[in-house]
Amino acid sequence: MTSTQIGIAVAGVLLVCWMVGAYNRMVSLRNVLAERFAAIDALCRSRHALIERQVELLATALAGGARPRLDALHAASRQADAARAHAQVRPAVASAVTSLRVAEEILADARARLPVQTMAGDELPEINARLASDDATLDFARREFNAAVGHYNAAVRQFPTVLVARLFGFRAGATL
Repeated sequence: MTSTQIGIAVAGVLLVCWMVGAYNRMVSLRNVLAERFAAIDALCRSRHALIERQVELLATALAGGARPRLDALHAASRQADAARAHAQVRPAVASAVTSLRVAEEILADARARLPVQTMAGDELPEINARLASDDATLDFARREFNAAVGHYNAAVRQFPTVLVARLFGFRAGATL
């Protein structure tokens, strides 16, 4: 072997090692994204169950005029749950996360339109308190997820890692 051939072989080995390292970094960042989304998933599931129970309690207590708002809340909750299930499968896919973000905005609007109700009994105030607590925890989990998306997106766009990202199908993610 000549020194030129040895130099080309060494450069080839270094290039392959760098590509493997870049690929492993991208997979690691995508896994962190999935871990951060798991917390959001659990909180959204819990909130969905609480909202369903809240709708049941309010449906019996409120007059018929509030029924359309309860139906809207129920529909928005189901839509957000469906979007969550879709995003759970691929949390790094921007379209799935964007769908969840839009569904969450619709749900927040439907919750804001719900009439404030103070009823006799212990369950509704407890549900409202748990929803408020879950909302605060969910905000924190969203910030953590968005930070992970930021790191992932920076790696996807960084040269020369962008070459590996394009080669293996890594695409920028979306924030919640």
